[in-house]
Amino acid sequence: MSRPQSDNLTLLRAFEVSGLSGRTALVLATWFGTGLVPVAPGTLGTLGAVPLVLLSRWLGGWSGLFFPLVVTITAIWASDRAGKILGRTDPPEVVMDEVAGFLVTMFLLPASLLNMAIGFVLFRFFDIVKPWPIRRAEGLRGGYGIVADDLLAGVYAHLCLRGILFFGS
Repeated sequence: MSRPQSDNLTLLRAFEVSGLSGRTALVLATWFGTGLVPVAPGTLGTLGAVPLVLLSRWLGGWSGLFFPLVVTITAIWASDRAGKILGRTDPPEVVMDEVAGFLVTMFLLPASLLNMAIGFVLFRFFDIVKPWPIRRAEGLRGGYGIVADDLLAGVYAHLCLRGILFFGS
């Protein structure tokens, strides 16, 4: 029985032996390397979404819808491909799912420092605790399972943040 590639290859080695498609998937899935930190890569990956939130607000218009949609579709592909390259179903280095989830959290909300801080805490809470049905979403196959739980955590965080903004004003 062969062992998973992750036992045989480091991430760097996996990057070296992957073709262009594999390298692209690894770079995107690790969100340009933010997922490579040894402690709390998901937290850093979530922070890596902040520039996209700010850019989408600066661009205005359809970018508030376009960014989450494109990042989610790309995250499903990149996460699935990276998982296969690394030989694991949900590698901790893969953090593009957190980026997609945080974009859902901040979907069409004002990108103030306070809103992003509250959204960040709420998103990380739901992503870690995984209340129903978030944990079940992890059971989906491939990139869908990697990304779906973060999207649902983003929805929960978004609704809570909307409630805070509604009742807090």
